[in-house]
Amino acid sequence: MAQPGWPPLDADHANRDVAVLTVDDQACFRDVLRDMIEATAGFVLVGEACSGEEALSAVERLAPELVLMDVRMPGMDGVAATRAIITRCPRTVVVLISAEDPELAPGIEALSEAVARVRKQHLRPQVLRDLWAQANRN
Repeated sequence: MAQPGWPPLDADHANRDVAVLTVDDQACFRDVLRDMIEATAGFVLVGEACSGEEALSAVERLAPELVLMDVRMPGMDGVAATRAIITRCPRTVVVLISAEDPELAPGIEALSEAVARVRKQHLRPQVLRDLWAQANRN
């Protein structure tokens, strides 16, 4: 699951919680993400968004280090929002999440390998920690 395109993080980053923004159009899944983040030591939820457009505004306002982004949403989808986020805020780590295989999402091939992809069913505290550790190694 190497992500060679992820930017290096500050050396003192290990001493503070990872600020996380969740983006999903389904409130019930945002609740699941909130519970998972609260159950994961070293991570703190700084905001939630329910659309790609809201995600862009939230990233600029909250400066999260990690964004968990649903792929399929009405309006601006997760792929388009991710493209905009990594262009505007290249140090922000984005993980695309989807109930289906996120590799099959339209436009995904245009994103760099810096963007991790995970099925919603596989996302749990250890996976979150592993993704973040991988981002820190690169």
